[in-house]
Amino acid sequence: MSAAPFAIAGAVLGAIFGSFLATLILRWPAGRSVLRGRSQCDGCGRSLSPLELVPVVSAILLRGTCRICAAPIDPTHVRMEIGCAAIGGLSLALLPGVEGAGWAIFGWIILTLAVLDWRHMWLPDALTLPLAFLGLTLALWVNDVSPIDRAIGALVGYGGLLILSVGYRVLRGREGLGLGDAKLLGALGAWFGWQALPFVLLIASLAAIIVVAIRTGRGETLSRSSAIPLGTFLCIAALPGWIVTRLLILGA
Repeated sequence: MSAAPFAIAGAVLGAIFGSFLATLILRWPAGRSVLRGRSQCDGCGRSLSPLELVPVVSAILLRGTCRICAAPIDPTHVRMEIGCAAIGGLSLALLPGVEGAGWAIFGWIILTLAVLDWRHMWLPDALTLPLAFLGLTLALWVNDVSPIDRAIGALVGYGGLLILSVGYRVLRGREGLGLGDAKLLGALGAWFGWQALPFVLLIASLAAIIVVAIRTGRGETLSRSSAIPLGTFLCIAALPGWIVTRLLILGA
C-alpha cells in the first residue's frame, strides 16, 4: 500500500495537535487554562473564528497577522503546527500503523518539552511522567527494547540525575539541576533502554557546548550561574542517541 495516505493523515493530525500544543506552550506557563476559553487575538482581544484557526493554512492566508487589527500572531503557533505536521507525516510515511503512531506521539511530546524548557526552563510532570508511562507501555510496539532494559533505563536515567542534583545542592548550596531533567532522562530510558542513556547525555552535552559557544561568539556574557536548558538538549539528543545505540550496541 502506498505510504502517501499515511503521510497525509499523519501530517494533518500533526498540524491539529501542533495547534493545541502551541496553545499549551503559550498559556500554561502563564497560568492560563489550556482547555477553557476561546482563542483570542493578542492585540485586540477578539475571539478568533473557526476559519482563522485552521492549522498552517490560516497563518499563510493571514500572513501571520490578525485580519482586524493587523497585530502579529505569535509565530509559535505556525512553527509548532509545521513541526508536528512534519513529525506525524514522516513517522507514518516510514512506519504505517501503531509503530509510526507511537513515534509521532513521542516526537510531539518531545518537541513540546524542548520548546517549554528553552523558553521557560520548565519540564512539567504532566508531560514527562506520561512520556515515561508510554515508554513502558506503548513503546513496546514501537521498538524492540526489552521491558527489563526499559525499566532499568527509567530508574538509571532518573536516579542518576537525581543524585547529581542532590549532590550539587549539598556542595554548592543552590539548585544546579532541576528534577524535571531527571524525569525526562528517566522517560527517555523507558523508551530506549539504559544502553542509550550515555549517548543521549553525550550528544546533549555536545549540543549544549555548541550553543553556548555560538552565544558567546555573538557577544553574550555567560557565567557559571547562567541557566542552561538541559531538557531542551536532551530532547534534541533523544533520537540521535537511539540511532547511535542501534548502530554501535544493538547491531541493527
